[in-house]
Amino acid sequence: MKVRVRFSKKGSMKFIGHLDVMRYFQKLIRRAGLEVAFSEGFNPHMIMSFASPLGIGLTSDAEYMDIELLSPVSSREAIERLNQVGTEELAVTGFVQIPEGKASKAMTLVAAADYTVCFRAGHEPAADWKSDLADFFARESIPVMKKTKRSEKEVDIRPMIYEWAFRDEDDTIFLKLASGSVANLKPELVLDTYLTTLGIEPDPFAYEINRCEIYADMGTEDSRKLVSLYDLGTKISLFR
Repeated sequence: MKVRVRFSKKGSMKFIGHLDVMRYFQKLIRRAGLEVAFSEGFNPHMIMSFASPLGIGLTSDAEYMDIELLSPVSSREAIERLNQVGTEELAVTGFVQIPEGKASKAMTLVAAADYTVCFRAGHEPAADWKSDLADFFARESIPVMKKTKRSEKEVDIRPMIYEWAFRDEDDTIFLKLASGSVANLKPELVLDTYLTTLGIEPDPFAYEINRCEIYADMGTEDSRKLVSLYDLGTKISLFR
């Protein structure tokens, strides 16, 4: 049985890197008594993959991990058992069965992600940075220099910004951005580019960023259809 685990990443755990998160869940699964499948060979390891590792310093409401179980367990029981032996700052919030085929590989499915971004206290720009937000996102083209491991090149990031909104109630910016192997845009780059247009020097430590959801594109080449990775699975109910 292939299952998808959704978990949040909050508090001090936002400073924990991906490899440590992976080791954490390996121990957590053992302590929870879930019968997970292992690879074969001289160095067997848990069959486990993550949808899109989160950068250090970011929080999240919806991180995803795929595992394979040898024996079934209900969604409710699995969540309870995992959270009983885990920490609230890496809380499991979902546990669904995923079908074979296209929906079974979260790592390759990622196409977009939702974020909320705000400025840390004391790091707000001195200028009235909110006033020109709509004009910035209304541009047909937003060219930026993106650095790669070997070089840098100019890229138009506007097609990778699917949605945006400013929320007055908490002074946060909502962004739905392209994510994954085909096109990937970080919210930090969007805000850095915007502040640069205002003549403001971006501060790399000024933002508080939370990832709200990760999506797969289940549409066609001509029509985008974003579906959350969680909604591609079904809750497990076991009746005895």
